[in-house]
Order: sequence, then structure tokens, then C-alpha cells
Amino acid sequence: MSLWRSFRKVAIALSFALILLITPACGNGTTAASQPTALPTSQTYSQLERGDTAAGQKFSDWAVQTSHGLIKDAYVRDNDKLGVVISSKVRPTEVRSLAQSLVQGFHKNFPNRNLKVLVYAPDKQRIITANYDDSTRLIEYES
Repeated sequence: MSLWRSFRKVAIALSFALILLITPACGNGTTAASQPTALPTSQTYSQLERGDTAAGQKFSDWAVQTSHGLIKDAYVRDNDKLGVVISSKVRPTEVRSLAQSLVQGFHKNFPNRNLKVLVYAPDKQRIITANYDDSTRLIEYES
């Protein structure tokens, strides 16, 4: 049975990484300026919670929609912080590989900056934080 678990863990991580790397999250692949853009006032509050910039909003919406139910909610702040609430489908042993995949996709859409990915359990308790250092290109994890 442990072989099946190992296979499942690798398959989920690889499939999510492929989704993040192959699917363009923000349209034509260009990144928005780092200046926050005002969203129309007709949008609802829940839509504004997903991102404080248009590019952040698009990325968090895309992450939730393409995660195949692994991510229940997401938000982007200042184009360098991504918070995700995972579903109960994600096993505890898969959280770190999911965070790594999210860092890779986040970096692709918001390059040349230090990034932080915060992963929350379904009960919204923080599980892990992945800190990406752009100068060293390394990810450090905090529990």
C-alpha cells in the first residue's frame, strides 16, 4: 500500500506542477505593473478578497479553478504573498510538494521578487509557509 501512496503523492505533485507551468494564469503571459490597480466598485467584496491587484485577482482565481478541488480558496496580496486554503483531499504528506508547485507557478507570474506562499488547512489554521528568495532561488519552509 505504501507504493500506492508514494505513486499518488508524486502524481498529484507532478500534475499540479504541470498545470501551473503549462497553463497561462494571467492571459498573454505579461505581468502587470507592481502598482495596485483599482477594481471597479461594482465588484462584490468576495471578489476583492482574492487579490489587491488585478494580476493578483486573476492568479488566485486561476489557482482555485485549475486545482481540481485541491484548493478551496486563494488570495494574493502585494503581488508577493499567496495564501491558499486547501481541501481535505490534500493529504498531510502532500502539503510541501503542493506549496513548492504553487511557488513555481507564482514565481512564473510574478518574477524577480521574493515570494511567500501560506498554506492553510480547511479549518483555516496555517499549516506551512514557503518563502522563496529570488536572489538564491531557494525555498525555505516554516511550519
